[in-house]
Amino acid sequence: MVSAPHEAMHRIFQEYPGLFSQLSDVLGLQLPPLVSAELLTVDLTENEPLERRVDTLLRIRTENDGPFLLVVEAQGKKDPGKTASWPYYVTYLNNRYRLPVLLLVICQDHATAAWAARPLTIGLPQWPTVTTRPLVAGPHNMPVITNVAEARKDLVLATLSAITHADNPDVDAILKTMSVALRDAPESLVEPLVEFIAQGLGNRPAAQQWRNLVAVDLSFYTSPLSEEIRDEGRAEGRAEGREKGHAEGQAEALLLILEARGIGITDATRERISACGDPDLLRRWLVRAAFVAASDEIFDEETSADR
Repeated sequence: MVSAPHEAMHRIFQEYPGLFSQLSDVLGLQLPPLVSAELLTVDLTENEPLERRVDTLLRIRTENDGPFLLVVEAQGKKDPGKTASWPYYVTYLNNRYRLPVLLLVICQDHATAAWAARPLTIGLPQWPTVTTRPLVAGPHNMPVITNVAEARKDLVLATLSAITHADNPDVDAILKTMSVALRDAPESLVEPLVEFIAQGLGNRPAAQQWRNLVAVDLSFYTSPLSEEIRDEGRAEGRAEGREKGHAEGQAEALLLILEARGIGITDATRERISACGDPDLLRRWLVRAAFVAASDEIFDEETSADR
């Protein structure tokens, strides 16, 4: 099953195709200025009963060198099957569109990135017929952005950087930087980037920190994640309210029983009963209230236990 981090690592290119222009500079790939980027179908299935799909496929147009195809693959772990499928993607797309093809692989850990960067050859050892060289972006070469001004220069690139560094020991600082940098950004940009980061973190511990940052630093806007956080808060509040109301009802019933039996209630006893928020304890006191001769005797068992 496709994971949330996998989706975030390549879908950000679907939402912001121009991201590759900035990323190519980060990765040291010299390209002429990009003019446009067009999202293409990811289905590479032929008439044969074998389905092949890339994660994201873009047609990129540049000012001087003409268009090329960009294949974006999100890779969460080593996969021996890619040794065959990646060269297939490149050769198939080149044959279908008659355009140069660049394979970009996005990773979140160093081992997978090193594995993905290896040239893939088809042919004899002494004479490779086809060589596929993926361009890899991951924690080994993506910048660690913990400066708000730097993040604001390019929020989309900073978002991809945060995703690739999801396992970085400084991820807390990275996420805090992103939450602050997004405060003054247009809501149309903030919402998808917040969701991409949430997806990219998956079920890592940092995911909860990001939820907290969204709830506090970015509470001014509405998105699926922020609404989910707020719904959880409202649900917790309702549950706490019900429990508190139940405890208050038990405390009131306990005092009424004592009064109905004509047993005097001291201020200390009344205060202790009213302040108790433990329904189980109040239930035990409620049972004793039917038998005790003095109001403070309902606490006898707890007093003995304290001693």
